[in-house]
Amino acid sequence: MSPATPDASSLARRFLLERFAEYLDLEQGASPRTQEAYARDLALLAEWASAKHGVSRAEDLNAAHLREWVYSLKDQGRSAATIKRRISAVRTWYRFLLAEGVVKADPSEKLETPRGWRKLPDVLTVAEVERLIESISLDDEFAFRDRALLELAYGAGLRVSEWCSLEVKDVLLDELVVRVFGKGGKERIVPIGRKAAGAVGIYLRELRPRLERGKGEGKLFLNSRGAPLRRMTAWTILAKYVERSGIAKPITPHTLRHSFATHLLEGGADLRAVQEMLGHSDISTTQLYTHIDREHLRQVHKQFHPRG
Repeated sequence: MSPATPDASSLARRFLLERFAEYLDLEQGASPRTQEAYARDLALLAEWASAKHGVSRAEDLNAAHLREWVYSLKDQGRSAATIKRRISAVRTWYRFLLAEGVVKADPSEKLETPRGWRKLPDVLTVAEVERLIESISLDDEFAFRDRALLELAYGAGLRVSEWCSLEVKDVLLDELVVRVFGKGGKERIVPIGRKAAGAVGIYLRELRPRLERGKGEGKLFLNSRGAPLRRMTAWTILAKYVERSGIAKPITPHTLRHSFATHLLEGGADLRAVQEMLGHSDISTTQLYTHIDREHLRQVHKQFHPRG
């Protein structure tokens, strides 16, 4: 610790941790275990605030400091239970500081606890998407269908129900778009890339006519009996290639949709455009992906910046 940084005992006095310990014991009747955990948690907060921001008194901490501290705990890989306990320690500490007249407001009251965090969905990297799709071999009996299925699922950010409900007439290859009917029958037009269009074109030319036996109902993707593909069959197809690709993370059909949105935003796409392509009625749903993007940027900064 540098000479300019207060030592642990000095920080404890300036952050009133000894008086807080008495408060926990005498007024709150906290168990010895809780007292010990809270003392350790607040000592770590005091050390972090002093080293990171030069804050050496309880009254100089603010809400921005506390939010950054919680983010630092997430970056360290602390469990949700640990973070929740540390936030609880801080909130109890602020009740004490308010009662003592040390502070006039509680900056911890708006701290978001792990229970309130929206879980960020798993996403694939661009390289993992490539591995997944390239794991489809031309030796596979349904290779043309399966490649078209995965290319389109990722290329248009489709829900698994939309994989199965797409009709041949909904794929406009010349215009490089698909017409999708999502939740509540709401229609949206989604652009697709040339790789997805090419894969669908080959499937329509080489395999689907052989699968169609009058039971296809106009649906784009058919099973081995010529009937429309069902959701569970779609899951099984994806699972087959996930296993073959050797990708260790859990992958569901929705993972491809999440990856579609995340990769667009990482590439600089407009949030409103992504909202429209995903078919979200409320942009707050799409904004979840901006959290993923920020998390990605923070991890990149931490890994590659010399002072990260």
